[in-house]
Amino acid sequence: MTDQQRMSPRDRSGDEEPVLGTLIVICGPTASGKTAAAVALAEHFNTEIVSADARQFYRALRIGAALPSAAELQQVPHHFVGNLDVSESMSSGAYERAAVPVIEELLGKRGIAVLVGGSGLYIDAVLHGFDPMPLGDNRIRTELQERFRKHGLDPLLERLAQLDPAIMERIDTHNPHRVIRALEVCLASGRPFSAQRTGHSKARAWRTVRIAMQVPRADLYARIDARFDAMIENGLVEEARGLLEHRALNALQTVGYKELFAHFDGEYTLPEAIAMAKQHTRNFAKRQMTWIRRSDDWNWIAPTDRTAMINLVESEVAK
Repeated sequence: MTDQQRMSPRDRSGDEEPVLGTLIVICGPTASGKTAAAVALAEHFNTEIVSADARQFYRALRIGAALPSAAELQQVPHHFVGNLDVSESMSSGAYERAAVPVIEELLGKRGIAVLVGGSGLYIDAVLHGFDPMPLGDNRIRTELQERFRKHGLDPLLERLAQLDPAIMERIDTHNPHRVIRALEVCLASGRPFSAQRTGHSKARAWRTVRIAMQVPRADLYARIDARFDAMIENGLVEEARGLLEHRALNALQTVGYKELFAHFDGEYTLPEAIAMAKQHTRNFAKRQMTWIRRSDDWNWIAPTDRTAMINLVESEVAK
């Protein structure tokens, strides 16, 4: 291992000794090679994958959300991939309630499970849990939604940055639903959304090994551009056009689709929309990296270095 690999590999969520087994958590920015690494580890350890990617919940976003291929899905069973219709929604709290029992069942049967994704809130939900959020305020929510319809997302982001600078490193700033929810909580409670947690992790009956994809920035940006070009070649424009009537749904407030919808409206040429989508994806990847780097518990390993990943996991299991 290199000096750049952060070495606090034994990360326990909660204070109790692990009793079920080991949860391998694979995280990284978009296009960093998480899926292939997760499939390789799950196959090696004869286990299954639990996805923590908020975009991959939706079956209709097959190309734009880079769902695992049919071969990968056949190679290793996946949970929470393509399990929702675009009209459905998933919160971090709902995901915690759904995913933790699946992980516990897998650990009980296999001893090891793999959690993979780039959605920090959903990984936090599994590893630490969330305190219940304050009750919503319908009046505030309605006002914010109306403001969004009239003026777009930027004024809401500016207000959220004033009330809760910390949440700006974690939230998907291209997702109006999440921005409005965070701002609603700030305004209704008088406290930052990010301060609603007590900071105490829920006890989890497993040990955790965290692996982050170590990809140089220039290489990552090149991978992002190449992957989006491949998405276009594989039919992303047609996929987005087929979803145009659903554009107002939360599932479609995401990079790639929003730029293509604007192209369909005549706001941009297709090359302009593609260039914007690539830039917005790079911006999103930067925020994902910021979230990962806030913790020293990640082991940074190149996405193709399967040997280092396997050795790390085996050394922790043997302890």
